Amino acid sequence: MEKVLRVDGDGRRDIDDQVIVETPLTIYVNGDEFVTLLCTPEHDDMLAVGFLRSEGLIGSMDDISSLRVDKVKGFVYVEIKGGGLAEKLYGKRTITSGCGKGTVFFSVLDSLKTKPVASAQCISYLQVLRLFGLLQEKAVLFKATGGIHSAALCTPDEVVYFCEDIGRHNAVDKIIGLCMKNGITIEDKILVSSGRISSEILVKTAKLGIPVLISRSAPTTLSIELAEKLGITLIGFVRGRRFNVYSHTDRVSTNDN
Repeated sequence: MEKVLRVDGDGRRDIDDQVIVETPLTIYVNGDEFVTLLCTPEHDDMLAVGFLRSEGLIGSMDDISSLRVDKVKGFVYVEIKGGGLAEKLYGKRTITSGCGKGTVFFSVLDSLKTKPVASAQCISYLQVLRLFGLLQEKAVLFKATGGIHSAALCTPDEVVYFCEDIGRHNAVDKIIGLCMKNGITIEDKILVSSGRISSEILVKTAKLGIPVLISRSAPTTLSIELAEKLGITLIGFVRGRRFNVYSHTDRVSTNDN
């Protein structure tokens, strides 16, 4: 809690206000400092695992020989097998439009080499609304602070994992890490996010093989173009009883029997 001055129509008063925690988390790969993420200090180990998976450095937990978290220093030490890829990617970073100058290691041009997602997964009108309602119900930190993003990995009918973080990317990567740790398949799931759908979030979704991406916010023109090319059903502006479908509309049904 933080002491703040509240000013409103009734005047001025001192109050206690809950403010979201932001800390740096530095990931070391095979002994070398690799990247520092600005994040909410929760599931630090899963954030590191999910980040490395999203950026293509690992494919499964079997690629990790050891994982250690130093909560005091804000460090995660990861030993991965065949770590040469990390050295090749080091320095190949793109400052993205994400919160806190997000960092990714693959360019959009690289993403065009990604195999398009081929999935028979479908979702209905009511299922879209229901899943976003569940995301909002679980967004406890957002309700308390108003300063955090939410993400959920779902089936058409329920939430499998939910995470919150100051960064849209971090929230997704924490979920990916949890799925890897617990052996949960990702490719047949649906990703629901509170944040803007930018190209880097779309590329992350495609690289993970997730066929449907849903958000309450707007997509960018580049994310729509990439969604069409990479086989992603992109759903945005989920507000009240409506939403927009920007690509691969055949996966969305209005039949709710």
